[in-house]
Amino acid sequence: MSHRPALTILTQVATNTKTGPGGASRKGKSAGGRSTVKTASKVGRPSTAEESGRYTRPVPKSVRRSPPWYGALVLALLLVGVAIIVVNYLAHIPGVAHGSPWGLVVGLVLIFGGFLMATRYR
Repeated sequence: MSHRPALTILTQVATNTKTGPGGASRKGKSAGGRSTVKTASKVGRPSTAEESGRYTRPVPKSVRRSPPWYGALVLALLLVGVAIIVVNYLAHIPGVAHGSPWGLVVGLVLIFGGFLMATRYR
């Protein structure tokens, strides 16, 4: 029975966290245990994004469209890049030494350009 008083003291200390040094209350609760009431509007601050001047209207769809030739150019760059790499490996590019890495470099640059343009396509 001597263990009971020590246990009750520990439970009192554990539940009584609002008083004493370092005793913080839960977020949103005041010291009395009541919830804090949020005000509807703060004085001196805009309530909407439009009032603050930070709102940017969406760009109209007519402005966001890519020109009709853009998609064809993306496909052409990708296909020509692949064709140059294939022809380079078959060693049939005129004016380039057989087994030269420049055909691979040019083909990869064209494919990279096609992918880069494809990310900008609208």
